[in-house]
Formats: sequence, structure tokens, C-alpha cells
Amino acid sequence: MKKLLLMGLLLGSSVLASSQNSWPREIPLKNGGAITIYQPQPESYSGNQLSARAAVSVKTTADAEPVFGAVWADASTATDRDNRMLVIESIQIKQVKFPGQDNADKIEAFKKLLEEEIPKWELAISIDQLTTSLERNGVAASADLKNDPPKIIYSNKPATLVLIDGQPKVEKDKNSGMERVVNSPFPIVKQSGTFYLFTGKYWYQSSNVLSGWSQATQLPASLKKIDEDLKKQAREKAKELELDGSKAQEEKPTAIIVSTEPAELIQSDGAPNYQTLEGTSLLYVENSPNDIFKDINSQKTYTLIAGRWYAAPGINGPWAFVEADKIPADFANIKEGGEKDNVLASVAGTNAANEAVLDAMIPQTATVDRKSATLEKAVEYDGAPQFERIQGTNLELAVNTSSTIMRQNGMYYAVENGIWFESGSPQGPWRVSTKRPTDVENIPASSPAYNTRYVQIYDVRPDVVVVGYTPGYLNSYIYGPTVVYGTGWYYRPWWGSYYYPRPCTWGFGMNYNPWTGWSFNWGFSWSMGPFSMGFGSGGFNFGIGFGWGGGWFGPPVYRPPYRPPYWNGGYYGHRPGYGRPNINIGGDVNINIGGNQNIYNKLGNKGVQTRDINRRPGSGNFANQGGGMRPSVPGNRPNLGNNKLPGRPDGNTGRPAPGGRPQARPARPDAGDVFADKQGNIFKRDDNGNWNRRDRDNWRPADNNRDLDRMQQQRDRSRQRDRSFEQNRPLLPSGGGRPAARPAMPSRPSPAARPAGRPSPAARPAARPSLRRG
Repeated sequence: MKKLLLMGLLLGSSVLASSQNSWPREIPLKNGGAITIYQPQPESYSGNQLSARAAVSVKTTADAEPVFGAVWADASTATDRDNRMLVIESIQIKQVKFPGQDNADKIEAFKKLLEEEIPKWELAISIDQLTTSLERNGVAASADLKNDPPKIIYSNKPATLVLIDGQPKVEKDKNSGMERVVNSPFPIVKQSGTFYLFTGKYWYQSSNVLSGWSQATQLPASLKKIDEDLKKQAREKAKELELDGSKAQEEKPTAIIVSTEPAELIQSDGAPNYQTLEGTSLLYVENSPNDIFKDINSQKTYTLIAGRWYAAPGINGPWAFVEADKIPADFANIKEGGEKDNVLASVAGTNAANEAVLDAMIPQTATVDRKSATLEKAVEYDGAPQFERIQGTNLELAVNTSSTIMRQNGMYYAVENGIWFESGSPQGPWRVSTKRPTDVENIPASSPAYNTRYVQIYDVRPDVVVVGYTPGYLNSYIYGPTVVYGTGWYYRPWWGSYYYPRPCTWGFGMNYNPWTGWSFNWGFSWSMGPFSMGFGSGGFNFGIGFGWGGGWFGPPVYRPPYRPPYWNGGYYGHRPGYGRPNINIGGDVNINIGGNQNIYNKLGNKGVQTRDINRRPGSGNFANQGGGMRPSVPGNRPNLGNNKLPGRPDGNTGRPAPGGRPQARPARPDAGDVFADKQGNIFKRDDNGNWNRRDRDNWRPADNNRDLDRMQQQRDRSRQRDRSFEQNRPLLPSGGGRPAARPAMPSRPSPAARPAGRPSPAARPAARPSLRRG
């Protein structure tokens, strides 16, 4: 069978009018006939390579009877994880089969028609259609993660956990003239023997940085200007991002708990209020923002932190790690769409867990221009570059910089924003790398460079490279039958003239969201949120990000969603009647800006193009936003014209030109569900639930079997997930762009008004400053 490449096709036809009718797709033929392609059935997926089969039907003319068959193909895909879509970029037809047909000339004509037509048409499937259909066979899991419990602190009143990386380091900042605690993501300054802590809305004070904090009702004169500047910058940032901060939630000061070691805070508003979970012997703490359960049978308390289960005799501990397949069986009986269904992704054997594992294998992809792309910022070292060997490899890692720089055989490699760069010097200049250094796959989880294992180079062309990162780059790892957040290892920071923190797992209440990955759970205190305050050249430098501009979380993670207080489920299957609240941080900033987590779309450097697909109908025309292409409404596939993208065989960029042929359209309503088994036999279920097999030109009764039932269940589930994603994603205005403002969330919703759906996303992080000592 000859090989055909689908060259240079971008994303015009990938917009889906709705999740429910995205398949089958119909390709019209010039003579009035049509090829109908039914929902693909993935057989394997690795990197950006998809192997799949699909049932097809061919009508050579408008009045002809359809002839059914199966097609097998290998394809390269471009991925948009924000909108959970995969688009076929190149396709190789491997095999075509028409069972029951014995006319060799007719079969050959059908094969030729499919080979000629299918590669011409842009087709897309959702990530949810992929993850519900794939098998978990051969999934590579991280084996050397560390799962020992951090210090787990319980509070029966609203509290804020303040992390300090070891014993407090108080140093004078030469720009502001103030003493500050430099080894914390929280701004802590010292004035006249008193420490002051700012959490985004409130200031707190104490004579001892480790304890005794209370709200500061009066600030010293030296801090009032900083207070004004911080709040002004917050307002300006909100205006820049077109955020509505006019309805800030009512916050109250919280207790302050300080930890100098990795820790997590679980809490309740008063004594734990246990509620039953329908169909289980489990109770959950209703008045807590955390996932805390009581197993009636064993009387043990369980909590879920960063995707890991911990058990204790009571809510105060002591806590011990429990494998996801060793927790009580009733956790698997939690109903999707009900209370606490958010934990199902961490329960071994559930559909949610299997799909989370497969989702962690799917990359976000981009095309990088080899000539123009470069590092966003210069690599800075604290003195002469210092390197230490990475255990078990022939790689060395630079330790006195905030950048990820590795050395191998005299060549230097940098990983920034999901792209590999290389240089003959540790200072650069840096160019886009066409290969990863050897031994990257052997970097252990005990190294802070572990996440670079998940940044790939998929294709190298004369002018561009195709790159991608899987969620492991953003600290989401497969561990056995589930996914977890972070490696669990503590990474020693660099101390010299500068302080460079390292990625961390604990302290931020990370929770898995099936649509966007990991969410912050800041408990009752939304004051700090993702805000980071650093001391820049002009004094305080206020930004929106993680910790110190990403240092505490390794690579930058853009706009992570939030799980609001008293969130008790509804991720898997939308529960009507519950709203999607905004999350307000401080008195002036309302975080609700669209949920885009594609790092490539946020790059300031030139030469990086990603495929940003808006799945929502009526979203307006193409707009090149941050390098991503947002297609127009279905039915108007643009002519790609003469706009060129370096490195593509036909050079198309996807920018529209007038005219052009229509996209593959939704098939007629009576097309129904049609399946191809692994042998190429074609099946369809009738209205009574019985299976029929295509035999020549007729449907004949077939024996019901588990494989057919499983395929139907997978397809039904993919549609449910597609619908849930659409219902849980933030609402966008019809013209695309930034989301409209929505009402603010009350400080504590009642059970009847408990929010469901996808939580609101946070904002993009600030630039990554280093923390200079003295």
C-alpha cells in the first residue's frame, strides 16, 4: 500500500460544532457522493504519533448504496491541551479493508479513493476521545518518586500555611533598605524588630517569624508606601488582563502557621462535620476545603494530598502513605458527578484514574523556528558556573543558576519553556537544539532536572523543529495506576550571593482536575493565591505567578485553575444548577482569565508557533493569539493561501485567505455509531441494543460480545467527557479573546450553592527574578 503524506494541513476543520455530533464526519465528493468516517478507534499513541483504525463508508454517487469498510492509519498529531484536541498533521494509510466485498476491481477503486481523499481533509479528535479508547498496556510509570508524608498539620479554624525553606534567612535588601526573609515565597520583612507578612490583602505582624502572628492594624510609615504600591500594581495588573475586581469576596484574617520544612495544611471550619457518601461506607468532612475521609469499617482517616493517599488513626495523625490500589474498595464506588468525585482520578482501577494516566502521556506540541527562537532571558550564574554530576548519568547540572543548564562532553544544553537549546559555552549564545543529550532518560527523580525528561524533540526539518512536553514537565507524573503531583523529593537550594529555590511538591494543596491538570487548593485563605512579591531593582516587584517566578515549581505553569473552598465534586459529569464562581485574590484582583495553560502560547520570543484551537462554536474568525490559530466557525474552512511557515513542505501557516473549499462536515443524523473490530469487520448496534454485522450490502444479526460492548461504552464515555469539558470550561465571549466577567464567589457557599464545574484559572506568572543576597 503506497504511503501518502498529508502535508501542511492546519486546523481549519478542527472546530467542532458540538461535542455530541463531532463524529461521524463526512467528506463530500465532486460527483455528489461522500466518504463518511466514523469516530476513530485509537490502537496506540506514543509521543505525537497515533495509530488508529476507523470504520468508513463510501457512496460513489449521491444515490448509491454505501459500502462499508475499515481503514488503518498512522498519523502525526499537533496537540492543543487547553482545548483538549488533537489534529492530524500528516497521515499514512496503512491498510484498507471492505469485508464481504469480492469484486477486486471495486475494492481497489475504493482503496484508491480513500488514499486520495482522506489525506486532503483535516480531521481532529478530542483528547477525551483518545483517552477513553486507549488501553493502558505499556504505560511507562515513574518508579523512583518519594512518597513519604510531609509534615501534615491539621487546623480546626481557617489558616494560612507560610513556607520557609529551612531556617529563616534575614538579609538586608540594598535597593529597599529593608531586612527581609529571602527564603520564602511569601513577602516577610522586618522593621524595628517586628516581622511583617503580606498575604495579598492583609498584613500580619509578629516579634517571632516562626509564631505569634496577628493582623497588623497599623503599619509603620516605611511599609505604607509598599502597601500602596502592591495594591496599585494589583489593580493595574487586573486592568491589563481585563479582569473584574469590583466584587471581591469577603475575606477575613486567618491564623498563620509557619513551617520551615515541607508541609501540608488540612483544615476545617470548626469541628469536622462528617457527611455520608452515597453508596459507600465512607464519610467526608463537609466543612473543609481538603479531601478528608473516614472509613467506617476500619475507623481510619484518609486524606488525599498531591495525588497521594495518607492514612492515620485520626485527623491529627500520625500519617502513613498508602498505595492507590490499597485504599478501601469503597473509594471506587464514589459516583461520578456527585460529591467528592474529584478524588476518583487517584483511585486505582477507576475510569477516571485510567484516563488521567493516559492523559499524562499526551504532549502539548509546537513548531520552533531554528533561526529566530532563543532563550527569553540571559542565563545568569552566581559567580563562575558550577556543575555537579547527575547521579546515574554522564550529565552535569549547573547548581548556581535559576536556569536548567546541563553539560555533556563539552556541550551545554538549556531547557526553557518546553524547548531544548544548546551552546558551546555555559553563557551562550544559545541556539535551538535538534537533539536531546544522551542519558536524559536516566535522570532520576532525586535530581531537580528530572522534569526535562518530559520535553521531547519529535521532528527536525531544515528550518524548524517540532517539540512538545508532556505533563511531567509541569510536575504531573504517572505513579503506578494513578497520577501524582511532584516528585516528593526535597531539592537543596543554592546559597551564595544569590538564593535560588528549587521545585517543590508540598505546601500548596495540589488537586487533580481532569480538564486542566493540577489545581491549587489554598483552603480558606485566598489572600496569597498565586501572587508573588520579590525585591526588584526598584524595591518591591509585584507579579502574578508561583513562588519566586516559578522557582518553587520548576518550569512555569501558566494560569493554574483554582479549587474553591468547600469544593466537593462535580468534575466528572456536570451537576446542573451550580455555577462557576470566580476566585478573588485580595481586595482588588479577580482571577478569571480563560484557563490557557499552553506554555508555548505565552512565549515572548519569536519563532514559536502552536496550535490553539477554540472548540466552542461561534467563536469568531481566525486570530493569531500568542502564536496560536483560532479557527472560524464550522463550514468555512479557509484557503490557506500563500502564507508560509518555514519548514513545512507546503509552507502554510494557517492564516486565512478568501475563499476555499469547505471542511469535512458532520454526517447525516441517521449515520449512527459504526465500529470496526481489529480484523476489519464492521458492526452497528440497532435501536433494541442488539449488534449487527455488515455483510456485503446488508446488516445481519451478530452475536453480542464483550469487545463490542466495551467499544460502545468507551465511545459513550468519550462523549460524556466531551460534554463535561464544555460545561466545566470557562465561558468565553462570542468573539473569542478574554472571558467576560462573572459574579464573585461568596466567602463560604452553603451546601445548596456549592460550586461545581471547572474551577477558575489563575494568572500567568511573573518573570523569574533571582534573589540577590545583600
